[in-house]
Amino acid sequence: MPEGDTVFLAGKRVEKALAGRELLRAEFRHPRLATVDLAGRSVLDVRTVGKHMFLRFSGDLSLHSHLKMDGAWRFLTPGARWPMPAHHARAIFENATALVIGFRLHDLELLATAEESRLVGHLGPDLLDPLWTEEHAARAVANLTADPGRELGLALLDQRVMAGVGNMYMVEICHLLRLTPWTPVSEVDAAQVVALARKLLLANAWRHEQSTTGELARGRQNWVYGRTRQGCFRCGGRVRVANQGDGVQRRLSWYCPKCQHGPVPSS
Repeated sequence: MPEGDTVFLAGKRVEKALAGRELLRAEFRHPRLATVDLAGRSVLDVRTVGKHMFLRFSGDLSLHSHLKMDGAWRFLTPGARWPMPAHHARAIFENATALVIGFRLHDLELLATAEESRLVGHLGPDLLDPLWTEEHAARAVANLTADPGRELGLALLDQRVMAGVGNMYMVEICHLLRLTPWTPVSEVDAAQVVALARKLLLANAWRHEQSTTGELARGRQNWVYGRTRQGCFRCGGRVRVANQGDGVQRRLSWYCPKCQHGPVPSS
């Protein structure tokens, strides 16, 4: 699933392509929005909150979307060939200079801009909030420590704690802390966890490549995430992977037994 920095960058690109210009085409291919036509309106700006995006239109109207596992925004010039099949398109916006298409978007909903909090008000502080303050950090720390016995990996993935961390960042944060994802929250420095999460997302927010090691070369971008074949980027040792969580919350967690300490699944 795309993480907060991916959605943040997509939002900035949508805003750059569409903001301040009248829409010549605004088509929805979604059951609830199929009859809606926003042609003639202007895109004012784009707001992202964790993994959620709001396109704000003139007339106090916002479009909420979520990429889920397979959603994507694509940026073209008018008349260009589409990079995905047309039946995957869910939102199509065109002005005089740009064509922006949302493919396989989820949870599309039009609402009054003043009501955006109805969909994201339950989330923790957005790690990429441009107005981030010490108060945001303190709230994230309080959220993280509210359940001391909870596994760190599961707490990091809970968007109600802080918004923007996905599975890759969760795994890499735990590695950088030298702790396994199954370590209880009570055994970590919560302020350090929040600061590290924000630092990693900020480092990648303005580029397509995601790196937690500081290197962008292929095969050198992550410490342990997805490295069951290559081994730990720190020590070269074998990387293990195990399930964490249950049901729809179930995720794969990678870890290095040599570099990381703490509990691990028995099988």
